[in-house]
Amino acid sequence: MSKIVVALGGNALGKTPEEQLQLVKNTAKPIVDLIEKGNEVIIAHGNGPQVGMINLAMETASKSEANTPEMPFPECGAMSQGYIGYHLQNAIREELLNRKINRPVATVVTQVIVDKDDQAFTNPTKPIGAFYTEEEGKKLKEEKGYDMVEDAGRGWRRVVPSPMPVDVAEKETVKTLVDNGHIVITVGGGGIPVVAEGNSLVGVPAVIDKDFASEKIAEILDADYFVILTAVEKVAINFGKPEQKELDKMTVAEAKKYIEEGHFAPGSMLPKVKAVMKFAESKPGRQAIIASLEKAGEALNGESGTVIEQ
Repeated sequence: MSKIVVALGGNALGKTPEEQLQLVKNTAKPIVDLIEKGNEVIIAHGNGPQVGMINLAMETASKSEANTPEMPFPECGAMSQGYIGYHLQNAIREELLNRKINRPVATVVTQVIVDKDDQAFTNPTKPIGAFYTEEEGKKLKEEKGYDMVEDAGRGWRRVVPSPMPVDVAEKETVKTLVDNGHIVITVGGGGIPVVAEGNSLVGVPAVIDKDFASEKIAEILDADYFVILTAVEKVAINFGKPEQKELDKMTVAEAKKYIEEGHFAPGSMLPKVKAVMKFAESKPGRQAIIASLEKAGEALNGESGTVIEQ
């Protein structure tokens, strides 16, 4: 039996609550496949579209005749953890019961501690929310003061600071649940970013990259495997070019070389590769895998995905 932290990419979730409710039913199947084989599985997920949607909705509502109060960004993150976790835990529970597996599933609203002096706060880079045309992006920047950037050829998006995770506030709770056979959904959306001020944890307007937060909880839980499930089956160099090459394996040294050569897009594969490198380096023998959602089981058997090791 292995302890596996699985980080779900945006393709595992939906852009609307209705779409997500349907998608997570498919997402649950490969996760339960891993559980059925006797593995301890801990689940993390992104929330970029969802937290942006919630933030925009609350901002719009605050300017309506209803005078709804504006919602701070950390609270929007907490809302996204709640509703994504609600959908995921119910879908996984249903799939477990369909297979006559009686295992409890729980979402932990998770705070992730960051350094208030992290340089990310002076350089917003994390895309959130919907995609816009260049004209719409410029208008949002002028009217709302948002930082807007072009995102990997897919359109313009708002960006917010993306500090690195330092610790997970609810780590002991997560450990206790996992050790007692619970399937836990944690550090959703990278966790609610907070800074420590004395005995208080104070939320900050940022989004922690879910791949780095997932890696942090994988280290904390002493996981055997850290698996990032995304839209592509394998990591590729020269992506989108005639000489594109998919990789079955990659050492940390090779990954560093590929990063220096500019093979991985900052808003796409780069944070995933950096996160799996960090896990592979954290302890001898640890393996990290980047694979497609549909082939999670095959990836752990060495039949799919890209394995990253020291």
